[in-house]
Amino acid sequence: MAYLVKQSHRAPAVTAPVPVDESLPRACVIGAGSSGITAAKHLHLAGIPFDCFEKGHDIGGTWVFDNSNGQSACYDTLEINTSCPRMAYSDFPMPDDYPDYASHEQVHAYFEQYVDHFGFRDAITFDTTVEDVSPTADGRWDVRVTGPGGTETRTYDAVLVANGHHWDPRWPEPAYPGNFAGEQIHAHDYRSADQLAGRDVVVVGAGNSAMDIAVEASLVARTTTWSVRRTEWVLRKFFLGRPSDQGLLPPGWVPWWVTALRLRIGALTAGSMTKYGLPAPSHKPGQSHPVQSERIRERLGAGAVTARPAIERLEDHEVVFVDGTRAPADLVVWATGYRVTFPFLSEDLVSARDNDLPLWKRAVHPDLPGLYFLGLLQPIGAVMPLAEAQSRWIAETLSGRYVRPSDAVVRRQMAADHARDTQQFYASPRHTMEVDFDHYLWDLERELKEGRARAAS
Repeated sequence: MAYLVKQSHRAPAVTAPVPVDESLPRACVIGAGSSGITAAKHLHLAGIPFDCFEKGHDIGGTWVFDNSNGQSACYDTLEINTSCPRMAYSDFPMPDDYPDYASHEQVHAYFEQYVDHFGFRDAITFDTTVEDVSPTADGRWDVRVTGPGGTETRTYDAVLVANGHHWDPRWPEPAYPGNFAGEQIHAHDYRSADQLAGRDVVVVGAGNSAMDIAVEASLVARTTTWSVRRTEWVLRKFFLGRPSDQGLLPPGWVPWWVTALRLRIGALTAGSMTKYGLPAPSHKPGQSHPVQSERIRERLGAGAVTARPAIERLEDHEVVFVDGTRAPADLVVWATGYRVTFPFLSEDLVSARDNDLPLWKRAVHPDLPGLYFLGLLQPIGAVMPLAEAQSRWIAETLSGRYVRPSDAVVRRQMAADHARDTQQFYASPRHTMEVDFDHYLWDLERELKEGRARAAS
């Protein structure tokens, strides 16, 4: 069955204390965003001793507008691109009165409700920064943290990294030539249309944020230009009156070409972007991470947004494009993605060069036992259910209910999965972590069952 969370799937609230088994490995969770809180929930219910450290004093990570940790990219009109039943945690559906695509305020409220429903808020230590994570001589992990009480180092058997991958802005490298007299910001620093009002705005990028910002600029800016280096297939959020991600859902075991066909149908139904001045995509639907917009075509068609190709250079108060055209500009918004970084891990230990960090099941580094990565993937769908599945898997590992296969099998599977996933998409830093949502859940559940059998034997 494809993933679709219903109201009947809601688990009972946890109202009584859950006993902690101090004989189990002690764990540390880094971050209280969408991945960190589901990790904390599964460790909590499994009775595994753990600490969860959050840099700010908010739950919800990037979905919190002006998050106190200073790392959120949330803007005032942000809403999800995955429908609520496909984004919710498996045992906690979003409220029935939510729209098909929830706003960031609603998503944040949902995360708050999730934490209280399962009763683990007291396990989160807020306003505490993880400064360093280092392996110890005996195979454990030293974690140095700084909080209101000062700096201290604690030792753990396992560390679950859930610091997110949409917080460290990636700017153009190398920078475009020329002297620009206007302002430049990254989409990470965009908050509201007030930053765009009355200005000549150039938005650079082809992703969801770029289209959202271009649409907002077209309503308040003097001029809006949208610069696209590589055209994407822009899907619509609704198909035949229903959320487009809820139609034609195959079971997770089907081959990739079925999902690619579904994306192709969505792209062809949505229509070409070439009539708005964009070149045809150089790749097929399904060979890139899907982008969605209900309004970008309308604003392009109305002439409120002008599409242009890649930038050649910046000049004073203008941007010059590779086709020789120019656009006035006193604000350039670079919606050029993010770098995958771990400021608390030495680059000699873990480094995601060009955002590429092969992992077994996108969570386990075979050379670093006890170190796990949560939500470090880019699914065709939402991250939350996948991070939840990873958390369940890791909790069963730490409690002894699951045993992984041999190291040789792990490495062979990791290499094969990484090659398959990267070959399905065109080469780009944004596709190094791409996975097929339903297939990933099915595959991880299959591995969990096999590991339970190994543990029982």
